[in-house]
Amino acid sequence: MAGSGLLFAGTALHPMAADPNDAVAAFTEYAADSLWVASHLTQLAGVALMVAALLLLARQLESGTGAGWARIGGAGAIAGLALAAALQAVDGIALKVMVDAWAAAPASQKENAFHAAFAVRQVEVGLAGMFSLLLGVTAAVYGGALLADGRYPRWIGALAVIGGAPTAAAGVVIAYTGFSRRAMAINMPANSVLLVWMLALGVCMWRRGETRRER
Repeated sequence: MAGSGLLFAGTALHPMAADPNDAVAAFTEYAADSLWVASHLTQLAGVALMVAALLLLARQLESGTGAGWARIGGAGAIAGLALAAALQAVDGIALKVMVDAWAAAPASQKENAFHAAFAVRQVEVGLAGMFSLLLGVTAAVYGGALLADGRYPRWIGALAVIGGAPTAAAGVVIAYTGFSRRAMAINMPANSVLLVWMLALGVCMWRRGETRRER
């Protein structure tokens, strides 16, 4: 639950007025944002806590019929955290340095500074596409594990699949079109579903832990 809260807080701090596929508008907005690094590190902390919860869940599920799915999901969660860290290093730190340099550059150097920042942006796009793809597949795999295991409500597993499949699809669309309106139209709602899933899963895991302590 804490991980979902941190991810939501970091996302809320992220500027979203400019079209992310319009590099000039986006870079101008990013350069003016004083909380850019803080918001991205907050997001990373949220992802790290969510991955920790997923690894605990995988350990729980290893004793049931969803053990194979759980092991694959756990591996995906660890790989996802590594990708998230790389993505935030590029987006949350390197890109900010580059857009600040572009914003401060004299007119004679603006074009070169812009192209340098744009190159970093393309690395971000690649990482974002792969992260979304892996995140979606991992969530769907966990959904399969939960449905096969049966110890959690079936709707928890179904919600993971419902959110995971379009998130993976969004990763493919990002790979082809960058941060296009089509990609965002798929990715944002799907990510919201996964955030709700993580919150609901956290509540269920907490209640199971409370029940065990009472026994």
